[in-house]
Parts: sequence; structure tokens; C-alpha cells
Amino acid sequence: MKIIKGADIELRVEKLAFGGKAVAKVDGFVVFMDRAIPGQTVKALITRKKRNYAEARVIETLTQSPDYRSPVCPHFGICGGCHWQDISYEAQLFWKRTHVVECLQHIAGAGETEVGPIIASPEKLHYRNKMEFTFSERRWLLAEELDREFGRESLFALGLHIRGLFDKVFNIDTCFLQSLEAAAILREVRQWAVKSGLPAYSIRTHQGFWRFLVIREAKSTGQILIHLITSGNPRADHSVERLSDDLRSKFPRVTTLIHSINDKNSQVAIGDSSRTLFGPGFIEERLGELRFQVSAHSFFQTNTLGAHRLYETISRLAGFEGTEKVWDLYCGTGSIGLYIASRVRSVVGIELVEDAVHDARENCRINAIGNCSFLAGDLKDMIGKASERGHPDVVIVDPPRAGMHPKVAQTLLEVLPGRIIAVSCNPASLARDAALLLGAYNIKEVQPIDLFPHTPHLECIVRFDRKE
Repeated sequence: MKIIKGADIELRVEKLAFGGKAVAKVDGFVVFMDRAIPGQTVKALITRKKRNYAEARVIETLTQSPDYRSPVCPHFGICGGCHWQDISYEAQLFWKRTHVVECLQHIAGAGETEVGPIIASPEKLHYRNKMEFTFSERRWLLAEELDREFGRESLFALGLHIRGLFDKVFNIDTCFLQSLEAAAILREVRQWAVKSGLPAYSIRTHQGFWRFLVIREAKSTGQILIHLITSGNPRADHSVERLSDDLRSKFPRVTTLIHSINDKNSQVAIGDSSRTLFGPGFIEERLGELRFQVSAHSFFQTNTLGAHRLYETISRLAGFEGTEKVWDLYCGTGSIGLYIASRVRSVVGIELVEDAVHDARENCRINAIGNCSFLAGDLKDMIGKASERGHPDVVIVDPPRAGMHPKVAQTLLEVLPGRIIAVSCNPASLARDAALLLGAYNIKEVQPIDLFPHTPHLECIVRFDRKE
């Protein structure tokens, strides 16, 4: 069978590659596809041909996979969110663990490292405590809408991006990642923003007012924080204030609303300046016996119930005996450090985002924890200050998706703590970090945990023991 661009071919889907794409092979030649499941036979159109692989689009499913499940979301196939929703949860867990094994073997060069059975998420739907939605002045139209005539207001969008298209936003009516009330808030904000007459922000002209809506929910207390990010326009501030009053009256669970200004061209849902329109400026979440204040710009694990399992697993892998000095690097609001504080001698947390460090200190205070301290600043610059407080026995590192900064890894090799507990939501970057450490450390245990059902993403914890 000849693989050329534009050809229709029949393919048997063999596996899911890291990142979520389906894989088929023709005489050993690899073909990648979206929206296909291992076990299916499909008719596909070759859309791109390279020397070592091709890409294809599924035209028709000829034979169905036993792992297929009917997706529950009406937006499935359009949205870039939970695009594994048509795969059985058991199969999702199998492929996620497989990707961890492959990354450690092929990227880290860790050989036949034993990887534990993946720990499932406590909830499969409505599990997220935070969602970011984007405003746009050019709404993505569905196929059945293309023949209609739309005015400017009808092209106003507030929703999620089309999968793989950073500049295309479509209106969503519901979402099975966050709660039903969050979806109702989204619809209310969209309707109100359209009626305000103020334009949505354009990434082409860099003009417009409405930019982002972030909804954060505390799963244990039910409190909701709304974060509106707009361009700067003092004459439009009253519109945000009126919207704030509207949401406060219609949604009693909304306990605080933050308005932030972002006049930069970059499309990130943060602000250079913020004001609290009502409420304390944070919501309170609970994990076990601990209380956490979570503000608009702070990081907190998006799967609250899953985070409880994650932190328990971190503690188990670390093997604390009560005497350890611990560094908690990339600590966010301090949730990991505070969770383990009662099981160790002391914790020093380091985090770049000052709002998160403020929350961490407040969380320390409200939980009456006396053996934790937190430093704000660039990690590669702040580790020296942490060293002044004593040599760590254990280092917990939970970096952003891209992984550790090389200077951080180098510093760890200079400090040489007895154990390093690496936490990551990206097996590839985790494997790259592992490759930097394996000269001085052995991998003791690997434990994947699913905090992101119906997506290819997962968390993974690796314990490294210093070589004698």
C-alpha cells in the first residue's frame, strides 16, 4: 500500500502515542491520527507525508474497538479538552502507564525500570476545580451554522479553543470537566458581556476589552472564585462592577470576584494589576484536616480529590521517619509541604509567584504549622538562601510542565540530598530530568497517578535514592 498525500487508505489502529495520537503502521511505516482508538479499523485520508512518518484524518470507522465508549459531552470532537472521552477509562489508564514506561526507557535511558500500577482518579467527570475560558470577537462556527447570517453580537465568543488551533474559540454550553454551576456562570457571563456592548479582545488587532474568564471552585467548601481579565479601560470598569453584582445575586456560591488588567499582547490569563470587587479575594479548600487559601493567581492541583491521593503517595514514597529536613521546590501555595509537615522535622518551600508564597504563608498560619517557611523568588537564585537553613535530607520537586531548569538540577547534584521525590504532569520532561540525575541517583520507585481523566495527561512520582 503506497503512502502518498491525498490517498485514502485502510488502517488498523495499534496504539496511542505519547501526547494522545493514535498510531497505525503500513509495512512498518508509522501513520499518526487524531480521534482513533486502538483496535479500530478505519478509512483515513493522508494529510501529510514526511520521510519517517505520515499524518492522516479518519474518514470512517470500519470496525469498532472494544475500548470505544460513547462520549457524554455534546462538544466532543471540537473542544481541545477531554479528547479521550470516547475511550474506556480502563484503556486510558493502560496507555498512560505505558507512556511513563516508554519515556523512562527511551528518554531517560532508565532501562527496565519497574513502574507501579497507575492510581485512578476518584472522580471521572466534573473533577476540575479550575477552568480558563477565552473571549474572542470571531466565534468558531459549527458546520451546521455556516449557512446562517450572523451579526457582530452573534460572533462574540466565550468558551474554549478548538483543538490544535490557538486562535479559534467556540461557545460552549456545558462542560463535563468542571461543575454544572460553573457552566451556568460561563453562560451568564457570556450573555452579560455581549449585552454590555464592549468588544471581545482580538489577538489580531490587539484591541478589545473582554479577555479571559477563570472559574475556581473549592470542592470541599463549595466556594467559587471568579477572575475576570480585561484590557485596561477605566471607562468600562463600571461594566465589570455591574456584572459582579449580577453574578453575586444569581450565584450564592460565588464568594469572591477579582478583576485584573492585562494590556500585554501575550494570551495568558493573568493580570498586571488586580482589584477585589467583593469577598476576601480567595476561596478556602480543604485536604484532610488542612485548610488552604487559594487566590486568583495561585497554583493548586486542579483535581482536589486526586490531590489527596497524590500527596499521600508522595509521603509514602519519601519514607519519612520524622527527622527529615525537606525542601519543597516549585511549592506553589505550599500544599505539599504543609501536607507532610507533621511527618518531618522542617520544610522550606521556594516558589517564584509571590501571590502563591503569600497564600503559602497564610496557609501555614491558619493551620498553626510551625515548622514550615517559604521563600519567594527565582528557584535557581533562592536555593542558596535555603542552604543557609541547613542541608536537606529530602528534596521534593514539582516543576512546571517543561520540567526543572538545568541550573536547579545541577544544584541538586551539588547538594546531593539522600532522596529526591520528583513530581511531574509530563512524563517526557520528567524523563529528561531523570536523565540529569541518574549519574548520582538510582530510581527506587515510580508511581503514576491519573488526575486528568479523558485526557492523555497524568501525574507521576519518582523516588531517586543517592548512590553510595
